[in-house]
Amino acid sequence: MFAHEMNAAVLHAVGDLRYERVAVPSPGPGQVLVRVAFCGVCGSDLPRVFVKGTYHFPTIIGHEFAGIVEACGDGVCGFAPGDRVAVFPLIWCGRCAPCEQGRYVQCVDYDYLGSRSDGGFAEYVVAPHQNLLAVPEGVSLEWAAMTEPAAVALHALRRAGRNLMGRSVAIFGAGPIGLMAAQWARAMGATPIFLFDIVARKLEMARALGFALAFDNRADDPAAVIRSTIGGEGVYLAVEGAGVPQTFVQATTCTARGGCMVILGNPAADVTLPAALISQLMRREVTLVGAWNSDYSAAGNDDDWRAVLGGMAARTIDLEPLISHRVPLRDAADVLRRMRDGSEFFSKVLVYP
Repeated sequence: MFAHEMNAAVLHAVGDLRYERVAVPSPGPGQVLVRVAFCGVCGSDLPRVFVKGTYHFPTIIGHEFAGIVEACGDGVCGFAPGDRVAVFPLIWCGRCAPCEQGRYVQCVDYDYLGSRSDGGFAEYVVAPHQNLLAVPEGVSLEWAAMTEPAAVALHALRRAGRNLMGRSVAIFGAGPIGLMAAQWARAMGATPIFLFDIVARKLEMARALGFALAFDNRADDPAAVIRSTIGGEGVYLAVEGAGVPQTFVQATTCTARGGCMVILGNPAADVTLPAALISQLMRREVTLVGAWNSDYSAAGNDDDWRAVLGGMAARTIDLEPLISHRVPLRDAADVLRRMRDGSEFFSKVLVYP
């Protein structure tokens, strides 16, 4: 039998993240107790811990995680102790119109592990059994813990609703999700694929993954780079993944006639578009779409999560080069502070209990 207490990183107030002993949660009817193997640090965790806080205190943070089933509550079917699972962190209400259509990402009254309910920066976490997916053979639990960001990256491309075979793509922001999006775009047949960032190490990682067209968008004007490479006035699909006003403007500027721009990065500040640029967007009939989170099917239909786990098993995408740090849970607060301060280079950080 598992212990009654566990270690967890608990947010008690903005900036007050403590490594402490707490009670192990018990799975209720339809719920599963998961022993966490790895939990990724999301870019959103930094403002959550140091600026905005969670929806209530105390809260165990962390929403990118995978682990092993420890125990099942009454009425759980399809899972048993010992199963390796990835966990979709959004808990939908099941009552609103989007939920009735299976569009859980648009649920109007959702719960969320790691921000509204206790999440994966702990030894154990409880989740509804319908939020669990079996991890395929050959896929490590480290990779499975990155299913959530990889699904977000895939969802952004799918939101464009376009066949990318032979089409040009530009991705602004070469962090983990940007590099995942680039790999998905390559798997979909897109070419050429441009990546823009201001951090040299991120651009080096992009090139190491086979993306030669990786540029510092402070030194190289993206529109000029694209024109000199492929001619014309821009790319078929631009993905803004940095959440920076400058890159938002650059992404819209670089989208060609009849093209699409996907808004993926959470904005760090207000964005002002010049009137001339808005006029160009109108004349080019550019499609602007938002992307948030990822699609998940409780009925077992094709969705972003199943596609990601299948892609991991088939090695369609390579996540190993994205992992820069593996950190024990007791050091979670320290690594988050170092990430916030930018005292060293970080890509994907995995925390393990």
